[in-house]
Amino acid sequence: MLELPITDRQDQRVRKPDWLRVKLPIGENFKKVRSLVDEYNLHTICQSGSCPNMGECWGAGTATFMILGNTCTRSCSFCAVKTGRPTEYDADEPRRVAEAIKLMGVKHAVITSVNRDELKDRGAEIWYQTVRQVKETSPQTTIETLIPDVRATWSALETMICAGQEVVSHNMETVKRLYRKVRPQAKYERSLEQIQRTKDFGKRTKSGIMVGLGETQEEVFEIMDDLVAHGCDVLTIGQYLQPTKMHLAVEEFVHPDTFALYQEVGMQKGFKFVESGPLVRSSYHAERHL
Repeated sequence: MLELPITDRQDQRVRKPDWLRVKLPIGENFKKVRSLVDEYNLHTICQSGSCPNMGECWGAGTATFMILGNTCTRSCSFCAVKTGRPTEYDADEPRRVAEAIKLMGVKHAVITSVNRDELKDRGAEIWYQTVRQVKETSPQTTIETLIPDVRATWSALETMICAGQEVVSHNMETVKRLYRKVRPQAKYERSLEQIQRTKDFGKRTKSGIMVGLGETQEEVFEIMDDLVAHGCDVLTIGQYLQPTKMHLAVEEFVHPDTFALYQEVGMQKGFKFVESGPLVRSSYHAERHL
């Protein structure tokens, strides 16, 4: 049997399969969303996170808005968002986000943010004002907030989730064994507690994980059990894609059949909704998760 050189075997291992191909962003709706994002000086995780679904979502007139700037105080080894020392936040940002959502006619808005660990309230007041102003400006719009780890500042968590949003999401990102490698400034048990406290507050809860980082199927099933036990209603599972050579390498391109298995098992374990597929991201088809 012919042996490939090491470099060829590695190149073959990381080559994206056909099921990860995406369409280029085109169309009038895509241009409209991009124009509004630029006009109102807003950030989106679609751009900052190099989301593969940006063309589809923007083409449908939707976007996930990222508040509190585009510089994160964390240095997660999977994430394309810039890390460093953020500038002072913009107190007028909630108004601009609300106005853009109204002009776009968004029926279901997703709002997320970078980590702002240097702020005593973790940015909670800006979170609260953003959700409240969207609700006041577009009362028929439902909202999902994808909030960061508050580092057990539970008063900040309560402020973030009490403004009237319908869904509160906090991503676990990966299985317990890989946490120190993937999320070095986060703690597995602390994120689970954040989800439990959100559920206890009466919110519909949601989390997301990536696969293809070297986890086993048994570890995926284990995190499912942990999430269900801590009150998580909705789970998203997607393929990890390496943003740059400086980030963690892809260990495996998980087959669509395995994603289908994860969806089936997740529903059996008690989730109310499981979105599982190679191109799934936490805000992908988020309107379904209501």
